[in-house]
Amino acid sequence: MSYRLRNAAYLLSFTPAVLVIYGNLHGTWFSWLNIIYSLVLLGMIESFTGSSDANEHSAAKDPFPEMILFGHVLSHTASLYSLFFGIRMGILEGPWLIGAILSTGVAAGSSGIIVAHELIHKANPFKRFLGRYLLASTGNFYFYVHHLRIHHRDVATTQDAATARKGESLYAFFLRSVREQITQSAASEHKRTGGKSWGLNHELTKALFMVLMVALTVWWFSGITGLLSWMGMGLFANFLLEYVNYIEHYGLSRNPGTRVNEWHSWSCDKHISRFLLIDLSRHADHHNVASKPYHTLISYEQGPQLPGGYASLILPALIPQWWFRITHPILAVIEKEKAA
Repeated sequence: MSYRLRNAAYLLSFTPAVLVIYGNLHGTWFSWLNIIYSLVLLGMIESFTGSSDANEHSAAKDPFPEMILFGHVLSHTASLYSLFFGIRMGILEGPWLIGAILSTGVAAGSSGIIVAHELIHKANPFKRFLGRYLLASTGNFYFYVHHLRIHHRDVATTQDAATARKGESLYAFFLRSVREQITQSAASEHKRTGGKSWGLNHELTKALFMVLMVALTVWWFSGITGLLSWMGMGLFANFLLEYVNYIEHYGLSRNPGTRVNEWHSWSCDKHISRFLLIDLSRHADHHNVASKPYHTLISYEQGPQLPGGYASLILPALIPQWWFRITHPILAVIEKEKAA
């Protein structure tokens, strides 16, 4: 695959937002479109389609992938607006509102938060601000600090709240991880500011202020129904974020102080995972060089490979015994290969 074809394939990442906007503006069963598409149809397709482990070379400053990121800022904002517009106009009610909340939450997780992850790794302050805006729009105020300052340093160790332990279910991980990411982020900021807790220079204070501004805007535009819908959407989007954290490092271990390498992240080259999530699935290389633009990430011949794609593994991850049955044998092989 040439890098030009790969760039065009990244346009797949906009399809959830398109379905959400259409569903939110038309109501009825259309409000469920993105749930059906992202969590059912794509998972089925991914189970039967191949992978692309080619390392397509293009310049780090290739403008098209950068345009994809800015396009997602706009499409995510439009998705949220369509939800609150649909509520305000009475288009979304009852089961159609539930479908809209869930569909918008899936798009916010697969588009908004994933793109936020890419943008907060940029050195440019404006791009980082856009990343923080995307996170705040889903109610997330801890990811910016924890991911940049703690997760990349402590990944695959017991010190990292965002690394799932072997035998830990997705549900237990979600509750533990969110709680510990918040406390670890607060402790990190407390140390950085010299004990000046929650001042104007505190990163969590800034993030919470952005979340509050979003919440007030939503409440002003679409009332209490809109506010509660935004909260439900954000909860679902952040659950999907933690699902991604869960499968990216589940059961992998590293001695603290040793260098992070390709053995400490699960990677995946499935077509849908790669292009729907702008190469987030090439996660080992992301941890190898965190500042590397997504379109320059490479696939490794060795290291843990997920037994499916991000879309097709949602159902197994929701059923703990199924997840353990398909991952633990792979983990046993990984330990042998690392020891060899």
